[in-house]
Amino acid sequence: MGTARVTGTAGRGPAGVNLLALRSHNAALVLDLLRGTGTEGISRLELAERTGLTPQAVSKITARLRERGLVAEAGRRASTGGKPRTVLRLVPEAGHAVGVHVDRDEVRTLVVDLNGTVVGERRRPLDLGAGADAVVEAVAREAEGLVGEVLGGCDAGSAESLAGVGVALPGPLDHRSGVLHRVTGFPEWDGFPLRDALARRLGVPVVVDKDTNAAALGLAVAGEGGSFAYLHLGTGLGAGLVIGGSVHRGVRTGAGEFGHQVIQLDGPVCGCGGRGCVEVLCLAAVERGEPEEAARVLGAGAANLVGLLDIELVLLGGRTVAAAPEVFVSGVSAVVAARARREGMPGGTVPVRAAPGGERGVAEGAAHLVLAPMFGRGDG
Repeated sequence: MGTARVTGTAGRGPAGVNLLALRSHNAALVLDLLRGTGTEGISRLELAERTGLTPQAVSKITARLRERGLVAEAGRRASTGGKPRTVLRLVPEAGHAVGVHVDRDEVRTLVVDLNGTVVGERRRPLDLGAGADAVVEAVAREAEGLVGEVLGGCDAGSAESLAGVGVALPGPLDHRSGVLHRVTGFPEWDGFPLRDALARRLGVPVVVDKDTNAAALGLAVAGEGGSFAYLHLGTGLGAGLVIGGSVHRGVRTGAGEFGHQVIQLDGPVCGCGGRGCVEVLCLAAVERGEPEEAARVLGAGAANLVGLLDIELVLLGGRTVAAAPEVFVSGVSAVVAARARREGMPGGTVPVRAAPGGERGVAEGAAHLVLAPMFGRGDG
């Protein structure tokens, strides 16, 4: 990555490869439990009991994790019999990931440690219509600069803890191949292999997904369980869907194109080419300075989604929501509740809340595109 490029030391591969190599199922189980116990730590015997692995298997896994510096001893704990048990803990600073939120008019970049704690952040203007080469170079420079500031870039070893870069941006796109499709308003991106282009430029593993899917993954990792919808209203409108604890992308990776459901036949023309989409109606109301109307329109779309999927929770995010969270939460809640009363939904209405994380939620989720599989939380 330029001066911060991760090339490894003699006889070793890139740091990202070393960290990603730990993504075995059993190692992920152990790492996830270690992360969940925080600084208090957990003993090998408790790890065996909670994972269902044999004590011998746990000992081998934790030995490898300690060799890589990802796990350390956290003292000893009294035992009910025999000698005190050694307690192990995760070393958060032993691994990092970069999360990048590429919006239509700006790029937000951050670095998180293995706990998902943000340790550095940047935000710059960006023109998504400037062309692929210019955007790739701008994103790469932001990632390189931030990695250099936070992890150091004087030599290869200084960025040894970098696992990779996660990039989230408007869809539609294929997250498996990292290829973009016709981004609304920017058809020139159709077919561009963003993941491979950035990986070549940066020299580290890169994962690409839609902004809404990344944010939804971040919320799920942070503890939002069950089935919920994350609705993102910023320069566009989309949804990230979590069903049964996993991000739902659909068989063609096109799930969540929420903004382009038609709720007004023969309505205004949308950037997608259709008419009367939720997105164009919402954004028009925002442009007129009518957030209450935008919330009402968003609520109509949210109510359709609740009725279709019978989800447990609606979370609202994006810079437009962040500018007036109370207005959007109350407005969307009112429409969803009215629909529930009218249709006599079992269990009553579905709660609507502002998503935690604010405007950086998508970038944090993008970092989890890299980290989540290390902890058995990937659903790619």
